Amino acid sequence: MAAVKSGSFNYVSIVFLVMALTPFVLLTKKGRREIRIKKAGKPIWLLYSLLLGMLISTGIYALGAALYDATDSNWYVHISQPYQSMPLGEMSGVSKAIYFAIFSFIAITISPIGEELLYRGLIHESFVSKFGQNKASVIDSIAFAVVHIAHFGLVFSAGGWSINWILALLWMGLMFASSRVFFYCRLKSGSILGAILSHAGFNLAMTYFIFYWIL
Repeated sequence: MAAVKSGSFNYVSIVFLVMALTPFVLLTKKGRREIRIKKAGKPIWLLYSLLLGMLISTGIYALGAALYDATDSNWYVHISQPYQSMPLGEMSGVSKAIYFAIFSFIAITISPIGEELLYRGLIHESFVSKFGQNKASVIDSIAFAVVHIAHFGLVFSAGGWSINWILALLWMGLMFASSRVFFYCRLKSGSILGAILSHAGFNLAMTYFIFYWIL
């Protein structure tokens, strides 16, 4: 909430780090294997996972641009706000590429690793024995979607909180669908790496659109 209020997400990386460490603190070696912290059974699906993540992110960008153009109702435009203090438009191609590489590295490592180990790992596997793989994925995807309202939909202005329910529900629906894709990549690859790479591909494409199409 504090990050949404201030518009700065500088300390969120600490939360992602805690997420990433949680399976290694709470689970035994057997437990970590059960949440698929292991080599991919189908390595080609690691590549497919990366590409699928990029594809769904591109689709979400295109939908936002078609519906809301460059207004703040466009989710990627809203998410780009922390970057808008940087004079990217005044930078040379090389300088901009360096900044893009730095922010992309952060986007494809810290968030995907932490979130996927938590959502497609711990949370998902906690419900598998009772509900099965598919319903467990629905549960972890709902949790993922609700949490991501912090990125878009929940607004702090004029000293108070507000929410645009139409935009928020649409965004949560898109996050739910993305989450299901991440789970599918975990399932097909046989490893949590599939979900991590799909999430990384999503973030990479989003960062690209923010740097080269929005800002």
